Amino acid sequence: MATAAWADQDLDDPYPLPPFDEKKLPKDFRRAIVPYPTRHWPGTIIINTGSRQLFLIMEGQQALRFGCAVGRDGFRWAGLADVGRKVMWPRWTPPKDMIERSPEKAKWKDGMPGGPENPLGARALYLFQNGGDTLYRIHGTNEPMSIGKNASSGCIRMLNQNVIELYRRAPVGARVVVMAEGI
Repeated sequence: MATAAWADQDLDDPYPLPPFDEKKLPKDFRRAIVPYPTRHWPGTIIINTGSRQLFLIMEGQQALRFGCAVGRDGFRWAGLADVGRKVMWPRWTPPKDMIERSPEKAKWKDGMPGGPENPLGARALYLFQNGGDTLYRIHGTNEPMSIGKNASSGCIRMLNQNVIELYRRAPVGARVVVMAEGI
């Protein structure tokens, strides 16, 4: 398993990221290049919700592995999607059912601007199926210790530094495979 030096943030990024030491996370949730024999095309994003890991398939039967947080019980999903849109420091608007579960989020019913306090973090990749927005995202987080846990309302959370790396590498149109179990 190889590791590499990573550029964590764009120089023109409007918000500086606080540093985060990935060594605070278990080794399986740290960013690394790993062997990954597969028939998927390079550029495919594979999310294993069981292991809470996201893989970006690379040439030569390798993948860039990231730890992630996935949906908590009752909120996990699986299926095929495509990256339909990418946004830097996205605006967050909680869905109506989230506001019903957590009324304190009603103050953001018209949206929370992007920035360090925003739960979508530094970048978001919007997942689409059949040309329509699924309302699920692969996004950063302002809760780095949620990585490796079942913590979200169905979205895939990544460390901000890691979602920036994925954002750079995965184009709009990239295939996303969300698997409920095993690789």
